[in-house]
Amino acid sequence: MNIVLHSDDINLITYWEKSCKEEYVVYDDIDELKSLKEKVVIINYSAMNSHVKEVVGLLSENSNLVLVLHRTPNIETAREVLSYGAKAYGNALMKEHFIYSAIDAMKEGLVWLHPEFTSLLINQVPQRPDRDVSWVLSKLSSREQEVAELLKDGDTYKSVAQKLLITPRTVKAHAQSIYTKLHVKDRLALALLLK
Repeated sequence: MNIVLHSDDINLITYWEKSCKEEYVVYDDIDELKSLKEKVVIINYSAMNSHVKEVVGLLSENSNLVLVLHRTPNIETAREVLSYGAKAYGNALMKEHFIYSAIDAMKEGLVWLHPEFTSLLINQVPQRPDRDVSWVLSKLSSREQEVAELLKDGDTYKSVAQKLLITPRTVKAHAQSIYTKLHVKDRLALALLLK
């Protein structure tokens, strides 16, 4: 699957090119995107003008994996583009490893949001006070339980690492083990299970 880059900002294209580990092509004209099938499409939100629903919807219908990047990302726009069929949304100038992560997640059939947006969504999940999740947590080691409790409250891997005095890599390893044991895919699914 090739990667297609589209933006009305040449500086963004240059920035994204550095993040592409795979073969990619740049499309200058938004109308050229309409014929794409089964590609990873990285597109600048502002380049779509008022045609976001049409462009993202058509790309998704044609089995493309769409990553929408935005210079001023916000949670409302994230909801909007995901509802139109995008599989990932983030900051147009986010670090390369986030772009890699978004592409990998899409290829695995997952939805990807910048970790800060995931935390915002988790914080919007209401706590159910009458819910007993001790049976769920009993499937985890004591350290995994600590990590799970922090993740369900919206903490990022980095903040969990700081609170527990471990490395973010160790938090990620614990998180992957938690997700496997509890049959969830990500932090948001974990929060929905535990809240």
